[in-house]
Amino acid sequence: MLKLSVCIEMFWPDLPFDERIGRVRAAGIDAVEFWNHSDKDLDAMRAAQARTGVAVAGFLTEPGFSLTHYGNVEEMVSGVATSANVARTFNCDHLILTAGNLMAGESWEMTRRRVVRKLGAMATVAEREGMILCLEPLNIFVNHPDYWLTTMAQAADIVEEVGSPNVKILYDIYHQQISEGNIIANLGKYAPLIGHIHVAGAPGRGRLVGGDLDYRAIFAAIDAVGYDGYVGLEYRAPGDEAETLEEALSLISA
Repeated sequence: MLKLSVCIEMFWPDLPFDERIGRVRAAGIDAVEFWNHSDKDLDAMRAAQARTGVAVAGFLTEPGFSLTHYGNVEEMVSGVATSANVARTFNCDHLILTAGNLMAGESWEMTRRRVVRKLGAMATVAEREGMILCLEPLNIFVNHPDYWLTTMAQAADIVEEVGSPNVKILYDIYHQQISEGNIIANLGKYAPLIGHIHVAGAPGRGRLVGGDLDYRAIFAAIDAVGYDGYVGLEYRAPGDEAETLEEALSLISA
């Protein structure tokens, strides 16, 4: 059955992160994820994890939005190792990787070649550390203008060329609905390459019910392709956050 995690960056924004972990458990969901690790009280979060038994599904590799940059290979490789050390303290083995923005004066293909080389070096560390790097395409029309990686086909081409079992795609269904649609078709097409999934309502990046996307059907399709990882709820919940989490749980087929 589908496994949900909650991106606690976007829920209960006025509470400390360790308290948010407790709220997730109280809502009946047993996993969380977050963005950066360097700006958080990790000891408090680890204590909350120990109290609640909540899993950590993943978080961002740091530095983020840097894969497209020139001349920072050592920094990116070191970032994987550092992030892996933090991940192990949460018993987590998935790290999210954002690509970065377009490089001025450079063709997309030239950037792609550098990204592939850099990812190859990072994959070696990920394999050694037992981590899965999940490369995330984002939309440029609403949330991330000038972001370099936008479609599942682009991400799949890169992941296949890198050729490491420890480099996968993060399929963010909200972003891909805006970028290209074909949500269920692309899920089936790229399922073997998907290492993590994010969901949110579209338009608006809000709750899962009431927008353009039929998440009951999407959740059933995720189950049908045999995906057994976490599906991250990465949306801003207007009103009662716990109520929207109950709503998300109700969309999962028994």
